[in-house]
Amino acid sequence: MFCEKAMELVRELHRAPEGQLPAFNVREDAEDGLRQVLEEMKALYEQNQSDVNEVKSGGRSDLIPTIKFRHCSLLRNRRCAVAYLYDRLLRIRALRWEYGSVLPNALRFHMSAEEVEWFNHYKKSLATYMRSLGGDEGLDITQDMKPPKSLYIEVRCLKDYGEFEVDDGTSVLLKKNSQHFLPRWKCEQLVRQGVLEHVLS
Repeated sequence: MFCEKAMELVRELHRAPEGQLPAFNVREDAEDGLRQVLEEMKALYEQNQSDVNEVKSGGRSDLIPTIKFRHCSLLRNRRCAVAYLYDRLLRIRALRWEYGSVLPNALRFHMSAEEVEWFNHYKKSLATYMRSLGGDEGLDITQDMKPPKSLYIEVRCLKDYGEFEVDDGTSVLLKKNSQHFLPRWKCEQLVRQGVLEHVLS
């Protein structure tokens, strides 16, 4: 049936939980996924081309409804493929705000090479924009996604991280299971990356 694989791509993203990125659905040896949608589109286009030539040369107007049906299938496949790719880009953009400029390997594994390249361009554009704000040092707009209740928070280190420098020049050694009272804006990125966790008292 026409457009089934394209609809399956959209359903796959719809089933994925919000904030998660399913594996990119295209492989060299795959029988399904984006590659099969593109192959179906190519076959529909070639069939339409031959039928259009036959209508022009032979005057077979009985082929026109079939040509229109295939053309509508082509448009639907295109809409589904673009929706699939666009939704993935929106999810990747949200991952930049959630995890910072370095994505975990588990997430990078689910991205295609083109998506990794797009992520890197987006990351650089966002960094350039943040440097242009707030004077000489710039302004990190990815911090404080929610308004803070206090400027300092108590955090517990979930894994060995090493030395961490605070604004006043002092260094704190972040070792697994150690607890620290640190400025929120300085450690929020590490909380999002899973190095630290906020200890709620």
